[in-house]
This record gives sequence, C-alpha cells and structure tokens, in this order.
Amino acid sequence: MKKLLGLNLTELGEVAAAVGLRPFAARQMAKWLYDKRVTDIEQMTDLPKRARAELSEQGYSVGRHTPIAEAVSRDGTAKFLFDGRGGRSIEAVYIPDRERATLCISSQAGCRMGCRFCMTGQGGWQGNLDAGDIINQIFSIPKSETLTNLVFMGMGEPTDNIDAVLAAIDIITAPWGMAWSPRRITVSTIGKQPGMDRLLAETNVNMALSLHSPFADERGSIMPVERAYPLTDVIATLRQHDFAHQRRLSMEYTMFEGLNDDLRHARALARLLRGTDARVNLIRFHRTPGFDGRPSSQTVMERFRDCLNDNGITATIRASRGEDIMAACGMLAGANDATKKQESE
Repeated sequence: MKKLLGLNLTELGEVAAAVGLRPFAARQMAKWLYDKRVTDIEQMTDLPKRARAELSEQGYSVGRHTPIAEAVSRDGTAKFLFDGRGGRSIEAVYIPDRERATLCISSQAGCRMGCRFCMTGQGGWQGNLDAGDIINQIFSIPKSETLTNLVFMGMGEPTDNIDAVLAAIDIITAPWGMAWSPRRITVSTIGKQPGMDRLLAETNVNMALSLHSPFADERGSIMPVERAYPLTDVIATLRQHDFAHQRRLSMEYTMFEGLNDDLRHARALARLLRGTDARVNLIRFHRTPGFDGRPSSQTVMERFRDCLNDNGITATIRASRGEDIMAACGMLAGANDATKKQESE
C-alpha cells in the first residue's frame, strides 16, 4: 500500500491530481491527516466518494498503524513498540512530567553510529524510517492529544536520516500540518555534520548534542563519529548559530565511573562550551549488556554539576525515567521480549 501519512502539500497535490481532484484538495487531505488525524480514507468526507474510491483502487491508505506492544513503568513512563524496518521493531517513549508530556521518537530501525554504550547501536542498523513512520509514532500512542513536546532521541541518529526527519519536522510545524512551534521539538545528534548542518539551516528546532567527553581520544574510544567529525569542528559550527534567541542548545553528557566524570573533565567541558549558550544535561549511565562501563555515583555527578555551574555553564542532573522497562537513555533495542505489556507497580 502507498501511504498518505508523511506526504507534504506538494505531494498530496500530486496524489489529488492523479484521482481527478482540484489542487485545493491537497489542503483538505492535509487537514484530515494532520489535524483531524483520520485512520481511513473513507473518513475524508469532503472528498467526493468517487475520489475516495479511486485512492483506494490506486493502492493508497492513510498509513496509520498502532503499537504492537506496550510497557508501563512504575514512574508512569510508557514504552511503545512499533513495526519498523528490515524486520526490526522500533520504540517510542511517553514521559509525563506534571504539566509536560514528552514523546521520545525514533528515526531509524537500529543505528549505524556504533556508540559502544548504546543498546540501539549494539544491534546494528536495519533501515531508515520515512516521514510517515515518524508521524505515526506521534499519532498512534494513547494520550497522543496530551503531548506538549517531542524529542528525536529514540532509536537511530536523526542526522543519518535527515531527509525523512526534515520532512517530518515540516509536517509537525507547518500551518497546514500539525502547526506546532519548533521550540517544542528537540533533535538529538552525535554530530554527524552534513545532516546537522541541514538541520541548522532548514529548521528552528532545538538541538541536543551527545557529547560524553571533552577529550577527542576518550570520546573517540566510545563514539566512532569523533574520528569522522571531530567535536571541535562540531562546536565551531554551533558557535555560528543563534542559540540565545532562536532555539535552545543542550549538551547530553552520560557519566561513566572513572572514564569521564572527574573535575578535569568538568573544567575542560566548561572551557569547550564557554560562550555557546549551551546548557549541560548530566545523565546517569544505564548499564547495557554489551558495555562494561559503570554509572557514576550521585555524589560524583553533583560535584561535576557544581564545577560546571561555578565555571559559568548551566548544568543539571537529568532524572532517570523508565529504567525498569528498558526505556531510559541508551536502552532502546526494539526487542519484542523487552516490551511486553506490564502493569505499573
């Protein structure tokens, strides 16, 4: 079947023309898809019945599909498993937090960046999601209508699938689409620069850079991307953009005991980031089967945070959510046996 979900106005116009509809039908279909969120072409009742039938005969469907499994954490976080690509499922994580409701969405089935500490990367890459697959994660979870924020921090490296990610962001932010403010969207990247450059040039969404060490040799030992796109070059690029007014910039820093968590690292990180308007999110490492690192203690993390703050860099320790259902940072693997339906305790 050919999906309508994920198509922009131009593409919907081409579909409309193919079934004999006038150009304005593209906006009608967009409203049904992205505002009213229909699940079936027959629900598009202001399209002629003949045109709806023709769409179906030509192999079109809305393209919505529901999760195949769900797990609920004792802290209220919920993880949803969807069919993905190449035989590998993908996961999206719903994170309620008082007045906020954030959905962490995936952009790829697996990942080919090879970060040693990440379960997604340990399983390899099975394929890119398209814009419809990305939008479907937003629309097809329970409580979809309550969402206040989106983060591209699930499975995959968004800048490694930049065409689909940009297409999805266009739909999410366009007046004819979901009409969200770009400030409600954050895209996480490890700094694959060609895609990152396009994200900066073509959107105003917030950006989060997965940093994890200020030293090139140490970062390269756990993140192969450092050898292709050095952190110093990535930071230099970020300095050319306005993160004080147009969007926010954050640094994701997972802390590993004895590897990147002493004050030498904190001071070097402060020097690296000075003048960037970036804030640092310190993340407790969640142990994964394929990596022998250990999480830093709370005391060490607090000392690291205080050192950054004392050196003019705003830093906070991110609360860990959903670890009991393998939904925390670095733990998404797209495994059916890891996402069975649970009751919160």
